[in-house]
Amino acid sequence: MKALLTGGAGFIGSHLAERLLALGHEVQVLDDLSTGSIDNITHLKHAGGFSYTIDSVTNEPLLAEMIDRSDVVFHLAAAVGVKLIVEQPVHTIETNVHGTEVVLKHASKKKKLVCLASTSEVYGKSADIPFREGADVVLGPSAKHRWAYACSKLIDEFLALAYWKEKKLPVVIARLFNTVGPRQTGQYGMVLPTFVRQALAGHPITVFGDGTQSRSFTDVSDVVDALIALSLEPRAIGNVYNIGNTGEISIRDLAERVRTLAGSQSPIRFVPYDEAYEAGFEDMPRRVPDLSRLRSLIGYEPKVALDEIIRRVIEHFRAA
Repeated sequence: MKALLTGGAGFIGSHLAERLLALGHEVQVLDDLSTGSIDNITHLKHAGGFSYTIDSVTNEPLLAEMIDRSDVVFHLAAAVGVKLIVEQPVHTIETNVHGTEVVLKHASKKKKLVCLASTSEVYGKSADIPFREGADVVLGPSAKHRWAYACSKLIDEFLALAYWKEKKLPVVIARLFNTVGPRQTGQYGMVLPTFVRQALAGHPITVFGDGTQSRSFTDVSDVVDALIALSLEPRAIGNVYNIGNTGEISIRDLAERVRTLAGSQSPIRFVPYDEAYEAGFEDMPRRVPDLSRLRSLIGYEPKVALDEIIRRVIEHFRAA
């Protein structure tokens, strides 16, 4: 197939491009490099069937042309990272909502399949664990910028499903849980690369809050394989799917695991949320997916265990 990847120079997008090319598909990347990096796709420049354009999805004439040349659009372009979201709420909302609006509008003209990358953040403060795709979402107040990202991605989902219902645009929505691996940067608040960088440098490993909050981490290779499988499965159209891992670990324990695997003597330092982000910052105590819907559709099972994920990230930083 011919695939267009918006945000294709980002962490997940570059791995998806790499995997699609390995499977014999053609790949176009569109990225404005606001959070992505040309270094992520440099090794693909001379691959057969690969092309890239440095520009924004809001360049509508260009986007329309690239969609015309594609069979499927993997829409990954978005504002990412808690730090960026808290510091630039206007950018977050405009990028996520308007960017998705433009992609859906032009894909609809030619009825091209859109695989929308959403996020586990849309579940908000729900305590109904594990998170199920059909469950209620519980968001915090609009005065707390923390929830702007969740709300903007939820609007993206509503809009995509509205295009499917009203205009018969084929869409698939993937809610990605903490995806990690080589090429991910800690620049925007991603926890694992931040811990690894700190541990390798011998700096204090900074855990925000008391560290009891837990997450389930998924290797990027498992995520991109699931995204591709969903794009090839007609029964996925018009539905929402969690992609993640059910293995759960506290952030405190993650810091200790990283320190051990890196052979580091770094101390672990706890930083209050108010100091790390902003006054009144709210976090989710747990974030664990129910994977039964995805498992029943494509037989999904994550293959990479947490220790191996951490080792791969450590190797990536050491080689950089």
